[in-house]
Amino acid sequence: MGKVTGFMEYQRLQEASEAPQSRKKHYKEFLVHLGDAQAKTQAARCMDCGIPFCNNGCPVNNIIPDWNDLVYHGNYQQALEVLHSTNNFPEFTGRICPAPCEAACTLGINNDAVGIKSIEHFIIDKGWENNWVVPQISSVKTGKKIAVVGSGPAGLAAAQQLARVGHDVTVFEKNDRVGGLLRYGIPDFKMEKSHIDRRVEQMKAEGVTFRTGVFVGKDFPATVTNWSKETISPEQLQKDFDAVIIAGGAETPRDLPVPGRELKGVHFAMDFLPVQNKVNAGDKVKDQILATGKHVVVIGGGDTGSDCVGTSNRHGAKSVAQFELMPQPPEQENKPLVWPYWPTKLRTSSSHEEGCERDWAVATKRLEGKGGKVEKLIACRVEWKDGKMQEVADSEFEMKADLVLLAMGFVSPVQQVLDAFGVDKDARGNAKATTEGDACYKTNVPKVYAAGDMRRGQSLVVWAIREGRQCAREVDAFLMGESVLPR
Repeated sequence: MGKVTGFMEYQRLQEASEAPQSRKKHYKEFLVHLGDAQAKTQAARCMDCGIPFCNNGCPVNNIIPDWNDLVYHGNYQQALEVLHSTNNFPEFTGRICPAPCEAACTLGINNDAVGIKSIEHFIIDKGWENNWVVPQISSVKTGKKIAVVGSGPAGLAAAQQLARVGHDVTVFEKNDRVGGLLRYGIPDFKMEKSHIDRRVEQMKAEGVTFRTGVFVGKDFPATVTNWSKETISPEQLQKDFDAVIIAGGAETPRDLPVPGRELKGVHFAMDFLPVQNKVNAGDKVKDQILATGKHVVVIGGGDTGSDCVGTSNRHGAKSVAQFELMPQPPEQENKPLVWPYWPTKLRTSSSHEEGCERDWAVATKRLEGKGGKVEKLIACRVEWKDGKMQEVADSEFEMKADLVLLAMGFVSPVQQVLDAFGVDKDARGNAKATTEGDACYKTNVPKVYAAGDMRRGQSLVVWAIREGRQCAREVDAFLMGESVLPR
């Protein structure tokens, strides 16, 4: 496997990036993929361990040792073929996936893990640069019609797989452009939208039809009314198509039920982030929420909160603070205890590097302001005792806050969509569908399947791709009696 002693000779190399103070002035990507020689060296660190837990650590089961070996030997086009065999969109995951594969890397037990994500990034960018990524057009047509509701990673993966075996696939997207949260949830500085656009062009060439500005359901949720221009009922889809996949994601945000929540200047993260992406795309937007010159407080310590931090800094915020309810995690995980599973440890994002005051074990008690506009946030320290969260005595404090962004995760899919379809839900409000047995991804409604965050709840892009691919196989088998698609 590559260079037998490579893991002992070479150190992990991070991808080069533009300096924080410089990159804050624009919304373009600032990471640079590895060069040929760097990629070869990093691939040489893959140690032929014989127990590649990275394969299982990766939700799409990327065949990582194989494409590491191919990169080491300079067989980049074949490496791309191996990468694409399990992952439809490595340019997405190579940029925004947190890389659970690296957490499972055998070398990571007592050394820095192999830079799997950076090598994946290198392979796919090399593929696009050399025009190796081309449409895979089916030589046969089945005559079967499939509707996919939602054009996020789950919907796109399902649509592409089904089109490649000859089905007629139509993707319905409520927003004005294709991509779901890839388009309007991920900031451009993490992933430029040209990556979505060229995949859409590939999929169109493969026979996929995209209909944007179409909301599938009966009653418009508040989050949809501004962008959708047309409504189509689930009954109409079930009449017009042989199968329907609902893959609309988990878009209902977790709210903050505290006094002062109604004040102006308090917004969900997804009222803040998508609009900036629209502006970056050249749209004219009225009443954009801006952090310019403001004291910004981001509530929620995850990736969405980090994205709010990076966007606020690019707006020119006066200060940015980010609160997390849970205690600060350790800087280094206990590897013998947690490997090969995803560890809890302190993670510092590129947005944090650009400037942010972070604090943990903090709960917001209330928001205060004048004239109906927020001016400050009153918070307190919390601790866990006997399995319960308790306020620390005499720990209350206040912070200036002209803009408060709620980034505490998403609790469920848009319920109006599931209700309109009549789909059974699980205890968390997700579409109820199993991933095992003979009814994989099937809902209780005939011909209707569910995949991605709409089925499993808020999760990673790579999990969405996995579910879209697996759901596509189940739909293909349902329509044709068997399937050649990989699971």
